[in-house]
Amino acid sequence: MSIETDLSTTPVRQFSIMLPNVSGSFRSLLSTLKGAGVELLGISVKDASDVTIVRIIVSDPETAEQLFIERGIPHTTREMLVVAFRDPSTELLKCLDAFSASETNIDFGYALLPNPEGKTLLAFHVDDLEFGKHILVNAGFNVMEQDDLSR
Repeated sequence: MSIETDLSTTPVRQFSIMLPNVSGSFRSLLSTLKGAGVELLGISVKDASDVTIVRIIVSDPETAEQLFIERGIPHTTREMLVVAFRDPSTELLKCLDAFSASETNIDFGYALLPNPEGKTLLAFHVDDLEFGKHILVNAGFNVMEQDDLSR
């Protein structure tokens, strides 16, 4: 039996932000977000000698993007698949098997901060978001939308 995916919902948006590699720059970014009532939900950091690329998922992407624009913070956005696992030790393998069977490459992924419901959340970037979502939903996974993450 095929499960239809509702693609009219709002996908999770990730921000990639270039920060100077100096003490306090990440703290300043988080302080700015917190001051606007935006919660950090997920983070991945790629460090280099002169800059740091911080990938974040937040509770209110519209407010975050407005802040970044107003303050001249260089950023890009990307839609992500966020999957909720009850038992990641077994479900992650099943998830990866579903991607593999459909010949879907995962460009990158990372875990989100603890979820209030106790589920493990993993964010994935794949080439075709709609196809990736379809694959996961048909395999029985709970793919989260931005509204599911916003607290």
